[in-house]
Amino acid sequence: MAGTSSPEAVKKLLENMQGDLRALSMECRKKFPPVKEAAESGIIKVKTIAARNTDILAALKENSSEVVQPFLMGCGTKEPKITQLCLAAIQRLMSHEVVSEIAAGNVINMLWQLMENSLEELKLLQTVLVLLTTNTVVHDEALSKAIVLCFRLHFTKDNITNNTAAATVRQVVTVVFERVVAEDELYKDTIEQPIGIQGNSNRRSVSTLKPCAKDAYMLFQDLCQLVNADAPYWLVGMTEMTRTFGLELLESVLNDFPQVFLQHQEFSFLLKERVCPLVIKLFSPNIKFRQGSNTSSSPAPVEKPYFPICMRLLRVVSVLIKQFYSLLVTECEIFLSLLVKFLDADKPQWLRAVAVESIHRLCVQPQLLRSFCQSYDMKQHSTKVFRDIVNALGSFIQSLFLVPNTGNASTTVNQTGGSVPGGTASAQTNPGILGMGGGVTVLPAFEYRGTWIPILSVSTQGSAKATYLEMLDKVEPPTIPEGYAMSVAFHCLLDLVRGITNMIEEELGQVEMDSEITPDAQSSPTHSSELQDFHSASDQTDKETVSRAVWEEMVNACWCGLLAALSLLLDASTDEAATENILKAELTMAALCGKLGLVTSRDAFITAICKGSLPPHYALTVLNTTTAALSSKSYSIQGQNVQMISPSSESHQQVVAVGQPLALQPQGTVMLTSKNIQCMRTLLSLAHCHGAVLGTSWQLVLATLQHLVWILGLKPGVGGALKPGRAVEGPSTVLTTAVMTDLPVISNILSRLFESSQYLDDVSLHHLINALCSLSLEAMEMAYGNNKEPSLFAVAKLLETGLVNMHRIEILWRPLTGHLLEVCQHPNTRMREWGAEALTSLIKAGLIFNHDPPLSQNQRLQLLLLNPLKELSNINHPDIRLKQLECVLQILQSQGDSLGPGWPLVLGVMGAIRNDQGESLIRTAFQCLQLVVTDFLPTMPCTCLQIVVDVAGSFGLHNQELNISLTSIGLLWNISDYFFQRGEIIEKELNKEEAVLQKQAQEKGVALNRPFHPAPPFDCLWLCLYAKLGELCVDPRPAVRKSAGQTLFSTVGAHGTLLQHSTWHTVIWKVLFHLLDRVRESSTTADKEKIESGGGNILIHHSRDTAEKQWAETWVLTLAGVARIFNTRRYLLQSLGDFSQAWDVLLDHIQSAALSKNSEVSLAALKSFQEILQIVSPVRETEKPDTPPAINVPVPVLIGTVTATGFGRSFMRSDSIGERIGRYNATEPPVVTDEIEDLNLWWAAWNSWFRIGSESTKPPGSCDKTTFIPSQPFLTALIQIFPALYQHIKTGFSMDDLQKLGVILHGAVSVPISSDASPFILPSYTEAVLTSLQEAVLTALDVLQKAICVGSESMQIMYPAIFDQLLAFVEFSCKPPQYGQLETKHIANAKYNQIQLFAPAEWVALNYVPFAERSLEVVVDLYQKTACHKAVVNERVLQNIIKTLRMPLSLKYACPSESTWKLAVSSLLKVLSIGLPVARQHASSGKFDSMWPELAHTFENFLFTKSSPPDNLSIQEFQRNESIDVEVVQLISTEILPYANFIPKEFVGQIMTMLNKGSIHSQSSSFTEAEIDIRMREEFSKMCFETLLQFSFSNKVTTPQEGYISRMALSVLLKRSQDVLYRYIEDERLSGKCPLPRQQVTEIIFVLKAVSTLIDSLKKTQPENVDANTWAQVIALYPTLVECITCSSSEVCSALKEALVPFKDFMHPPTSKVQNGES
Repeated sequence: MAGTSSPEAVKKLLENMQGDLRALSMECRKKFPPVKEAAESGIIKVKTIAARNTDILAALKENSSEVVQPFLMGCGTKEPKITQLCLAAIQRLMSHEVVSEIAAGNVINMLWQLMENSLEELKLLQTVLVLLTTNTVVHDEALSKAIVLCFRLHFTKDNITNNTAAATVRQVVTVVFERVVAEDELYKDTIEQPIGIQGNSNRRSVSTLKPCAKDAYMLFQDLCQLVNADAPYWLVGMTEMTRTFGLELLESVLNDFPQVFLQHQEFSFLLKERVCPLVIKLFSPNIKFRQGSNTSSSPAPVEKPYFPICMRLLRVVSVLIKQFYSLLVTECEIFLSLLVKFLDADKPQWLRAVAVESIHRLCVQPQLLRSFCQSYDMKQHSTKVFRDIVNALGSFIQSLFLVPNTGNASTTVNQTGGSVPGGTASAQTNPGILGMGGGVTVLPAFEYRGTWIPILSVSTQGSAKATYLEMLDKVEPPTIPEGYAMSVAFHCLLDLVRGITNMIEEELGQVEMDSEITPDAQSSPTHSSELQDFHSASDQTDKETVSRAVWEEMVNACWCGLLAALSLLLDASTDEAATENILKAELTMAALCGKLGLVTSRDAFITAICKGSLPPHYALTVLNTTTAALSSKSYSIQGQNVQMISPSSESHQQVVAVGQPLALQPQGTVMLTSKNIQCMRTLLSLAHCHGAVLGTSWQLVLATLQHLVWILGLKPGVGGALKPGRAVEGPSTVLTTAVMTDLPVISNILSRLFESSQYLDDVSLHHLINALCSLSLEAMEMAYGNNKEPSLFAVAKLLETGLVNMHRIEILWRPLTGHLLEVCQHPNTRMREWGAEALTSLIKAGLIFNHDPPLSQNQRLQLLLLNPLKELSNINHPDIRLKQLECVLQILQSQGDSLGPGWPLVLGVMGAIRNDQGESLIRTAFQCLQLVVTDFLPTMPCTCLQIVVDVAGSFGLHNQELNISLTSIGLLWNISDYFFQRGEIIEKELNKEEAVLQKQAQEKGVALNRPFHPAPPFDCLWLCLYAKLGELCVDPRPAVRKSAGQTLFSTVGAHGTLLQHSTWHTVIWKVLFHLLDRVRESSTTADKEKIESGGGNILIHHSRDTAEKQWAETWVLTLAGVARIFNTRRYLLQSLGDFSQAWDVLLDHIQSAALSKNSEVSLAALKSFQEILQIVSPVRETEKPDTPPAINVPVPVLIGTVTATGFGRSFMRSDSIGERIGRYNATEPPVVTDEIEDLNLWWAAWNSWFRIGSESTKPPGSCDKTTFIPSQPFLTALIQIFPALYQHIKTGFSMDDLQKLGVILHGAVSVPISSDASPFILPSYTEAVLTSLQEAVLTALDVLQKAICVGSESMQIMYPAIFDQLLAFVEFSCKPPQYGQLETKHIANAKYNQIQLFAPAEWVALNYVPFAERSLEVVVDLYQKTACHKAVVNERVLQNIIKTLRMPLSLKYACPSESTWKLAVSSLLKVLSIGLPVARQHASSGKFDSMWPELAHTFENFLFTKSSPPDNLSIQEFQRNESIDVEVVQLISTEILPYANFIPKEFVGQIMTMLNKGSIHSQSSSFTEAEIDIRMREEFSKMCFETLLQFSFSNKVTTPQEGYISRMALSVLLKRSQDVLYRYIEDERLSGKCPLPRQQVTEIIFVLKAVSTLIDSLKKTQPENVDANTWAQVIALYPTLVECITCSSSEVCSALKEALVPFKDFMHPPTSKVQNGES
């Protein structure tokens, strides 16, 4: 206004006014003089006012009626030019506000007239406008008149006027209400008393209103009347009015001046009483109308909905709801319900479109929506308006798809337009996802079941810019472009979601902030503030509960509808941007539900996103069950009916990937579209950003991701991150380049998603872990029973989650590892492998992680971390165990020093490897153990050392890999060394630990339970080590046994000094004897089958080619080891209480070994026997009496033939056999140092020796190939033990014992040897050498004999027994001993040199001749010494000797060896030369009576042997042999016959008969002609004859009987000669020219020689000694001899000649007959 009141402006105004008046007077001068006059007086008036008043404007205003008058008159002229001029002038006045109320009224009346005359209509409107807008002078009727005037102008025929009028009306209405606002502003400080509003429609009720308000009230009331087609109260003079215009005006007032209605009850009353009923009434045609319904049947035609009104009504409604919701709660409920109804499918398209636009206006006002929810949905009996709106939108969208759009030409066009989704615009938004095809641009649209609806861009986000609600100029309903309604509805949904979520989240955030602030405030010191805060806090919580209830109700009301609509749209969307928006809405809803803890709705939204991510119809159970439309099908957990996408459906989506479904049965492939990938990204972002509120729906999210990852072929890599990769099996995944570039991004997001789990709270983390576990369980279910590639998603992600949450690993360790352990047991290799990978990675990461407090101070955590590693040991799959062990190895390498209390677990893992678990496993485990033993023994607690020993031992027992077993034994040796070196430290620590345990045990009241208790703990450690080695000593593999045995005995030897004295008891009984028992048992039951080769192509030596032989070696080693310990630690052991029992047990073992059927074992047993007898003992070190000597004192052993294989050191051989025997031949016994004083021990040894001897030499009962026969070295060793043993027991050695010894010696010598061994043991047949066994036997007897010799009388009675023994041996010369039933060959014809290498060994009897001969020599020697001994005489030793010699002598040439009988003869002669005098001496006692017949037989058998000399005997030999016979006869003639009176008669008779026989028949029948003379044994015959004759005709004949014997002998001889001659003559005569048989000729020659010899002898004898009868017989021969002269044989002739010559002595002249008187 300042502009109009400044002096210049005023001046200008005055000038203008004067100008106007002048112009008026000029115009009216002619036609209208009154006007001219008025104008002129007006000029004067103006000038006067200007001159008189300082405040010119006020003065003008006062006089305005007069000032205006000329112009009014001018207007009255109805002259256009004048009228225009006047109106302009009036306007100028108005604009300077110099018009008073009355003037204004006048002006209005004037304008009214102009209007009625239809003059200057536009100017009129302009003037009214200026009048009303510049000031507030126009009131009441004037105002109403002015308004009516505008209205009327609005309805003129002129279009421009109409429009201008309409605009003016709008402006005027606005001005009226603006005045109210200004008025209220003026009076706002005075408090107005509210007055009750009467509920009538009388306009008088406005008396309380101020002027401006009253005008406005009246105006508004009349507008309502007019719209309702009623007469106005105030706007008098209205002629016509349209509803549309009325509604527009109502709307603008309501919209622009809500505060007027809200502040003034009168206005509020109008709203309630007038506007709402009006609106409802006007809506009725729309409500009732049904598109396409049959109207003819209804009685009254239904009014059709009218677009302009309907649309304006909706605008009004929008305003009412928006601005006056709080006043009109009930009415709004009706409006909203109506709005919802208008969306029905049977309403016209345009109606639905505007309704949707109206709803959109509501949807962008979340606070309003919130009020709806509070006012309706949360009230009990109210319509659920908010829910209905959302649901209506949903069903509206659905209906759009379902109703076929007639005339929808574009559908078909699009179908051909290509199925490439998205337009270029969308392609630019996210080029990563879509590969554009051929530059075709396609409209963004929704397509569902063939219905194609384009997406139009209707409004920008968050604002509801309506299109059809703004079409105020349209009368006909517009044609709604296709897709418009859908697009608006779509935006409604999006804005609704956005609005609600933003609002609720803001409020939530506010609440959280407040709740964070209050607790801090509460800790303030002042009391009052605390109280105050307490109140505010409680208000806060109340407020929060209220708010929370509203939020929850809002979400609960809308989620179903939203979800249904969004899911449908998602399904139908072909535009990437639209899809993105839908997904974003679903995601924000899901997150919101999650925040509010509304599980069902959260899960439903998540499910929707999940379903969108997967190919259509992809059966994923988790999703199917959670969907609202749950069909009655029961889905199996895999639910694997994946349907192939038919080309027709979803054709508008670009396929970016083809992969296999994660199914039990592969069912072809499924395709992923770009939309699926988009959904997947949304899902990822949901999980990433809102993981904390997902709770149980992690399950859904992860299940879906798992399937997608599977279809895309992402495989887990290190640390669980997924990388693109594809399993070989099945039709492989096809990925477009578009998606290929996307995969790394996706896998990255996936990883980030799990990385972000570190920011989740514990509960959410548990949800995540549980979800992953159950996913994994499903994957495991699916992978059962096949070795297809399993889904490793869950396992990989568990690993990732574990790794990033290491800082709070304790809370998730158990569920995590518990599940992974289950995975590790899965039969599917790939699955297991990943389970193990994950588990071991977690354990390693856990141990390396920098925990707070560190692991070293948090043992519980350390054990917790290591525990799953131990649990893995319960799984038998080798691949898992390999992983486990590799993990252990890595842990050892990185954390070995700091394991501490974790050691038992780690060692347990190594120890849990079982034998059947494959080489590589055992090797890896063993690597770990080696590392432990080499590097970590000092760092581990001493209590773990025992576990190390156990584990190392268990590796020794593994039979997969021999090297490992052997190395583990080496480790045990290293461990024992370590114990030895750090003994004191270990002992201290163990004792400390023991004390603690002891205390605990006492508190619990139980006994302390540990192996080898009550030995001290350090000793127990040793004992465990020994026990382990002991177990290894009976391993099935010989190499292991050998190594273990050597190690055991070395350790006991080397480190035994550390043990407490009492512990030795355990070592002996529990370790050593226990071991011996087991070895003995295994050896005796070992298999005798031949082992072809030692695995691979290792050849096995024949001495080890059966299990039995291999066990034999072990037995040898063990026994030797134990014996050596007994020997070296004897002083120590003897002081233990039960040494004698131990001694007995040891002897028992030696005995059973010695009697085992294995020559190696038995021989070694004897060595051990020798060793423990200390036949050569270690010399006691005088300077160190307490310590037993260390094991390396060389222990010489008596047996030299086989070196002991003990610890790789052979024993020194003490000396040669010769020296030994020589030593025993010496007079004093060998000195044995440190004898075992206790005689009982010696006798126990003797008894063992006897048992061994008697068992081993006892001949087998039956004979077959398997018969075991002890070897020569064994027997030799056995016998060699005796002399030494005897030295200790000789004092008590009785006859019984001698008997026992004899049995053994005899048995030992009788044992044959196998023919394949004989060449080594026996010299060639011709050499007469004794075997060492035979030497030993003789040595034993020699020792005895010498002992007897110097012994007491009582001992000397043993002589005869010794003779018996020796004589038994002598018999072997002719009759080798039989060994049971065994068939032996004589060595001469044993076939050992034949080629039948594989024939079973034959047994060969030894060449016993040298032995027997040596024995004979011993007998002769001994007899020479003891012939006169009483026992020898009494026991008829001589007779026994003769009896024994009789055998070789009678065999003579048949003897196995010629030397035998010759030696026998010479021995006989020697013995007789000594024995016969003794015999004669004792003749009277009768002790020799039985000897004589024996002797006679012996002579007889020797001199007239039945065996013929061998053919190749030379003549010289024969003669030598004859001279031996002659020697015997000489003995008879010198030693026997002269003493005939001391000799039994029979004996002499026998001798005579024998000589008689010798004198004739001494021929051998097998001589050649040439040899005959020599071979007749003439010398022998002669000797016999002479002896015979000498004693026959000797004058010493004392008894007639003797002479008789001689005579008888002669007559027999002669008679026999006679017979021979006669037979010869006969035969000769008969044979004629044929020569007689050789024998007969020989015989006759012999007889002839005998006759000549006889005659010679007779002549030499004293005549009185010859019987006359004898002579007669001799002479009687003569004629017979003469008869023979005719014989043809020259030999016979010469013999005859010799025989006939002596007869010359009988040629005496005949004398007288003398009768001898023989009758």
